[in-house]
Parts: sequence; C-alpha cells; structure tokens
Amino acid sequence: MSHSTLKSTLESTSEEKAGRWSGRNADKDRLRAEIWSGLEASGLSIGPVWSRISNWVGAEVAARNLSELDIWKRAKVVKCNPDPPQIAVRLRALYDGKLLYMPVPEFGSGELPWVLLDPAKLERDGVQFEMAATSQGAVSVGQKLGFEDIQPLDMAVCGCIAVTRAGGRTGKGGGFADLELGLFRDLGKITADTPIVTTVHSSMVVEDTRLPIMAHDSLLNWIVTEKEAIETAPHGRQPGGVVWDMVQPDQLEDIWFLKDLKAKILASKAGSAPDPKA
Repeated sequence: MSHSTLKSTLESTSEEKAGRWSGRNADKDRLRAEIWSGLEASGLSIGPVWSRISNWVGAEVAARNLSELDIWKRAKVVKCNPDPPQIAVRLRALYDGKLLYMPVPEFGSGELPWVLLDPAKLERDGVQFEMAATSQGAVSVGQKLGFEDIQPLDMAVCGCIAVTRAGGRTGKGGGFADLELGLFRDLGKITADTPIVTTVHSSMVVEDTRLPIMAHDSLLNWIVTEKEAIETAPHGRQPGGVVWDMVQPDQLEDIWFLKDLKAKILASKAGSAPDPKA
C-alpha cells in the first residue's frame, strides 16, 4: 500500500470513528482525532474513546485539584456536564454540599433537559452520592427542570477534548456546551464573572494556534488536569449569548425545546410576545 493510500485510509477511518458531528470544522475534527488516537494508543483511556467526552486515567486527581481552588470553595451552585470523566467532579460537588445541575445527555428527547441534585435531599431520601453522580443515576433521582428553572450559577464545568491556555476549547463536536452557555447568558444564569472550568488530561492541553476560536465559542477561565490548575489568559471576550445565526439547522430540529426557547429569548430582548415561527 502506498503512503498516500495509507494516509487516505487512516483519515477515512478517523472520520468514521469521529461520529455524527464530524465535518462542521475540519481543524477541530483533525485535533479531536489526534487527541482520541493519542488516548487510545497510550492506554490512558477508560472505556470507549471516539465521538464522546472520553474518560481517562487521572480524572479523580483532576477533580481533587479542582476542589482545592478558591473558586470551587466559594461556589454553592455548580453546573457540570454528564460525561464519565466528570463523575468525580459531580461526586465532590455532592460531598461538598453544593447544589448540582446536570444536563440530561444531549438534552434528552421530549423531557425536561436538566436535573437538579440537592445533596441534602439525596441524604434524606437515602440515595448514595456515588450512584447520583453517574449520568444515569442523576437522571433517575434528580429533579427535572427546564433552562428557565435553573438558579444563577457560581461555576460551570464543561467537558472537553482539547483546550488551550488562551481559553480555547472543543468538545465532541455537537455544539451542546456552547449552546448551553449561550442560553445561560441570555437567561441571566451566568455572568461575565462566572468561571467556566474544565477537567482534562494534561495531554489534551494543546498550543493556542491548534484550536481556532469562533464567535460563538465560550472561553475557559480554568483548566484543571491531573498535574496542575491553569488559570487561562483568554484572547477576547465571551459571547453575549447564543449566536443564533451559527446554530446548526439540525440542532434547531433535533433539540426538542430549542425553537420555543429561542422565540421566548428573542421576544424578551425585543420586549414583545414570542413568535413561534422565530
């Protein structure tokens, strides 16, 4: 097999593994494939790797490092993504007595997209924190809520595949985190002072130039790995809310509540009744 044929075969295999969100941004696709391949080859991955927020050896150490930061100690209300590498973050939030919001994976289908885990209530109900900290456990025992029902957040934890010290980030490619954070800003649930945080393996921290930052991308304030806690130096400002022109058509169709919530947000900004066709 020639070098060009081998390269083409490897690229095709990577594209297939990358899943249904590949093709939206070629630079990010290549970077995600590189990170996923590295986790797989190094033996640092835990469970499936591709087309997801992959789990990795050292996630519990990174969660402990996060819990030692002042921003964590001050936070009383925390949002955390539902993915496996952040189980330890969710568990620490519960043991530290924080109210914890977690999105239903990919915002669910026809059900309220958020769950609230109140550690005091879980204790009264005899629910083990270790079970509630898993995504399936959280969905089964948490209080179901919509975006508008969430309290203002003291910290937002996102799942990432690659990050930069300039605050750049990319997840699995579905756009859920940026959409979620944009909606939070539009609804007044986070402000410019709310820290946006992730826990990642140190191999996922890449050079600033490797990760293009788009107009709708939310920037990280802190990156915590199994080795260190990094306060980022973001280039530019956070987006003011959802950049609706950059929301993918499939997102508007597949995320069951998004059209109605968009209409409410745009109507609120315009000071009028919502237009269901917006």
